[in-house]
Amino acid sequence: MFHTWLNLNRLAFESQQVVLLRMIKLAAGGANAQREAELMMREKVLAATQSSLRMAGGASLDSVVRSYRQKVRANARRLSR
Repeated sequence: MFHTWLNLNRLAFESQQVVLLRMIKLAAGGANAQREAELMMREKVLAATQSSLRMAGGASLDSVVRSYRQKVRANARRLSR
């Protein structure tokens, strides 16, 4: 249970970094902001669908959180370039 709690806290922290980076990009406007907004929406729908299916299939909460963290970290790396 501790690992799940730790992963949830890390996810919260990492997500805030991505929110900040995305807000900066969206505030700049233009074509890049439009692409980021579209990508963000597609990613959110896909992640929610995948997570729901995994949980319905018996995946643990911790494994779903780890999967989300991988996606969030990938977004942070992409947005910070």
